[in-house]
Amino acid sequence: MIRILLAAAILPVLTACTEPAPVSQAPDASTPDAAPAWATLTGQAPRVIAHRGASGYRPENAETAYRLAFEQGADILEPDLMMSADGQLIVRHDPYLSTSTDIADRPEFADRRRTLMGREDWWVMDFTADELRALRVRQVFEDRSSDYDDRDPVLPLDDFFDLVDALEAACGCTITTEPEIKLPAEHVAMGLDPLPALLDVLERRGLNREGAPVIIQSFDAPFLQRLRPVTPVTLAMLYGGGDDPAFNAGGLSLEEIAQFADAVGPHKSVLLNPDGSSTGYLEAARALGLLVHTWTVRDDRPPHVGESVEDELRALYALGVDGVFTDQPDTAVAVRAAMADEAAAD
Repeated sequence: MIRILLAAAILPVLTACTEPAPVSQAPDASTPDAAPAWATLTGQAPRVIAHRGASGYRPENAETAYRLAFEQGADILEPDLMMSADGQLIVRHDPYLSTSTDIADRPEFADRRRTLMGREDWWVMDFTADELRALRVRQVFEDRSSDYDDRDPVLPLDDFFDLVDALEAACGCTITTEPEIKLPAEHVAMGLDPLPALLDVLERRGLNREGAPVIIQSFDAPFLQRLRPVTPVTLAMLYGGGDDPAFNAGGLSLEEIAQFADAVGPHKSVLLNPDGSSTGYLEAARALGLLVHTWTVRDDRPPHVGESVEDELRALYALGVDGVFTDQPDTAVAVRAAMADEAAAD
């Protein structure tokens, strides 16, 4: 019951304000919390989470990707976080830089390439925040457009929050963010602990408080367990299933996860069988009062359920997930609105 009450208290921070849709006679289906009720933890609409921004259309974790995601109606913006050599959090998904930036074209950094983690490359943790900011980001998927390559700089976390502040000022709204801490144990082994760096940013931004519009997520259970006593913000345990402890919460049960986390982030295959039936995972999480944010829905990849991404989204929304990570926020917003319209018409 405590977890259910906590989830009800924190769920309003998961909503980002977008421009209101035109008024119609039916309930406004494009507004996330429009009637009718959904099968989520509190009956509010599932949140559309922009996975590394609108990364299906722009280079991931780039300013233009976040701006586009906001314009498309995403409720939550997600940055991935690595650590720089000078201890700043950097908005990057991979620890290596050759695939997502123009570093290979920078002769001044040619001698900084080295072998780490079994790969020869340039590494985020070998560069200062200012050096990383000088790089330009690129599309990492070969089958996606590279038209926006080499335009945006790599973002330190403070720059990302400056962007969020600017968007909030322009719309007069509050934007929820969902940062993912990448490889915290590996960073600690290199003398770069992301926990104090994260707390510093949250404190300076006035976000280290109950009800703050921020959700901290990680695949690393010990990191979230360390974080729990020093912050009241929403914590989410990511979960890929299987036997790999790097992706299965170190083997912890949902009951154990609920001792330190407010939410779980399971892969969509953990929630739904290929025939669309529930695995029972969501129901078990729901019984513990845990929010469920699932990943990752992509328009340009085969769906786990159904014949199309629309089928997959409908199945996840109908199941009752509280949020969906997606590379194409506009599609997830449109399917949600269509389902609300259909329900309102019944």
